[in-house]
Amino acid sequence: MSAAAWDEAAVADLRDRTREFIREVVLPAEPRPGAPLPDDAFAALRDRARDAGVFAPHAPVGFGGLGLPLTAWSPIFQEAGYSVIGPAVLNLMAPDEGNMHLLHVVGTPAQHERYLAPLVRGEVRSSFAMTEPHPGAGSDPRALSTVAERVGGGWRITGRKRFISGARGAAFAIVMARTEAVGDHPAGATMLLTPLDAPGISIGPDIHTVEAAIAGGHPYLEFDGCFVPDEHVLGEPGEGFRYAQVRLGPARLTHCMRWLGLARRALDTALDRANGREMFGAKLRDLGVAQALLADSVIDIETSDAMIDKAAAVLVAEPRAGEALSSVAKVHCSEAVYRVIDRAVQLCGGDGVTDALPLIQFLNEVRPFRIYDGSSETHRWAIARRAASARSRDVDAGATPLDAVTPRGSDS
Repeated sequence: MSAAAWDEAAVADLRDRTREFIREVVLPAEPRPGAPLPDDAFAALRDRARDAGVFAPHAPVGFGGLGLPLTAWSPIFQEAGYSVIGPAVLNLMAPDEGNMHLLHVVGTPAQHERYLAPLVRGEVRSSFAMTEPHPGAGSDPRALSTVAERVGGGWRITGRKRFISGARGAAFAIVMARTEAVGDHPAGATMLLTPLDAPGISIGPDIHTVEAAIAGGHPYLEFDGCFVPDEHVLGEPGEGFRYAQVRLGPARLTHCMRWLGLARRALDTALDRANGREMFGAKLRDLGVAQALLADSVIDIETSDAMIDKAAAVLVAEPRAGEALSSVAKVHCSEAVYRVIDRAVQLCGGDGVTDALPLIQFLNEVRPFRIYDGSSETHRWAIARRAASARSRDVDAGATPLDAVTPRGSDS
């Protein structure tokens, strides 16, 4: 289906079918908290998702997706995110989902065929290799230290990456490397498509984290003179930082969407406990302290939902402004989702911190979100700088400064 064909009724139908699939097929198949889903069970779930017409909804139709426009992703991603394994089953989990978008927008037809099509079909996994050991690129991508040197017919990559989500078992990585000016191309960062079984690449130690939803872990990658031919440069040399924004704006929002689905499930769990549990002669739902926790969670979910929708709409209409707004949404949603799940744990008491309920697993899954894709503090720094600069431009253009102390008239 083309993007233009996705009217409100079609999106609502896909949302309902996704909800039914997740709750009737995926939830019963979830492993116990902390346990992996066997490969054969995962493959069977993906086959059922394809049969149900809910697989890769965000990806382009020509490569096996459903072609859903970005402004309609949120309700579908939230339904998928109601299960920890739902996004992976529907092939809309990070980092693959962000890489699909980037490849579709920036890649050549040959790169689409070799890298994008198998990724959309769920035949391979991928990774995005930018983060490096200190003092290399992390929250500050300008500190990029991995280099790609121009050689005959291509580029030779040397450097070390860390925390490369999904790399173990992935077929390829999109590697960010620093390059010198070449011809008409400026010095800067360049994206290179690199099969992870290529000579000169080795996967290093795993970094063990509290969350487990991303297949392939977060290992180190070592590049020791790995050769990448010219036809595997993604986009133009020296333009990697600009292309990174093509990926990061939507990717921040899709993280928000998926985890907001998990927050909705946590709230449903808390509501079921509040409706069924009696304490001090009353239903838990009728106790003021519980009502405050439940109400605050509803507020956090609704404000997050609205913020995602606004950011997605702006990102499509005005990409630069949308990238800035996605930063605001990422901070708010990452913290709001954590609060919702934490309150659900509290409302469920002792059961909330055991594996009898999956809530404590949910808390582990979402806690890193306040760090991944830029920490809340880094985003707040950028948000404040943008706001101050925008106001300064307004004043320079003639707006009246409001901080001046002016004399007040006498009250007499």
